[in-house]
Amino acid sequence: MINEFKDFIARGNVVDMAVGIIIGAAFTAIVSSLVGDLINPIIALVTGGIDFSGWFYALNGETYPSLTAATEAGAPVFAIGKFVMAVINFLIVAFVVFMLVKMVNRIKQAAEKEAAAAPAEEAPAGPSELDILMEIRDALKKA
Repeated sequence: MINEFKDFIARGNVVDMAVGIIIGAAFTAIVSSLVGDLINPIIALVTGGIDFSGWFYALNGETYPSLTAATEAGAPVFAIGKFVMAVINFLIVAFVVFMLVKMVNRIKQAAEKEAAAAPAEEAPAGPSELDILMEIRDALKKA
């Protein structure tokens, strides 16, 4: 059973998947910082100071100065800003993944074109038709 587990872990696709998950988690932190620290301020500047992260609606009808105050008071809230931020994060990640896949496909296509364009090694030339006919003639003379 331990050997089967070692064989399972040693497979390339399991290790590749683990590496992908780790890189994905790190990439998520980068994208969150990109959106929160760079894109949100630009959006706030363009929209006249609207900050999406604090955009919420309290369902109990009361007014709260911030989302944090509403959640600390135990009020049920629609955290619209958090949802908008999640959508922006998703769109950025999806675009970056699209660009990476597009780049990898281009590299694969270039490699395939090079392989197809490379001249195939010529097979060693066999005997010509004349050589075969002469062998048959010689064999018939001996017979």
